[in-house]
Amino acid sequence: MNPSAEMFEYHSWANRTILGRIHELPSTVLHQEVNSSFPTIAHALSHIYAVDTMWYMVLTGTEMPEALQACIPLNSQVLDSVEEYGIAYDALTAQYREWLQSEPEWEQTLLLNNPFAAPRHTRLSEIMLHVVNHGTYHRGNVSTMLRQLGHASIQNDYSLFWYQENTQTLQP
Repeated sequence: MNPSAEMFEYHSWANRTILGRIHELPSTVLHQEVNSSFPTIAHALSHIYAVDTMWYMVLTGTEMPEALQACIPLNSQVLDSVEEYGIAYDALTAQYREWLQSEPEWEQTLLLNNPFAAPRHTRLSEIMLHVVNHGTYHRGNVSTMLRQLGHASIQNDYSLFWYQENTQTLQP
């Protein structure tokens, strides 16, 4: 598997892992206020989803300013349950995987007209690395928020993904 595609699979697995942990906890945890990077875990999950959606749009041909505008409402749209986040994340993952099936040329560059910075030619592989890195950063926020609320988090490191992936591959 291409390293960029593998990193996306890790990102998807890590999102499902943290959602699975939150699902094990009382449903109130999702919307409980915390003094952290986001007011609630739901806000953090919405942010990850919005940014993943924005980058998917860019990867599939939408100009960055248009993609940003389209995804601003997603950033503040807080869903009611972990199940709803799971459905949303799964649907977006399916879209990414469909795009990945096209076997993108990872070294191809796009001109990003980033409204917060200067235009930049950026490789598809760099964009995918950013998607994964951004998600990792904010899953760390979620882990911290869980601890602040008195709950243990769950490991979702890339190195753990290697073992999960190998276990799944070895099963009949």
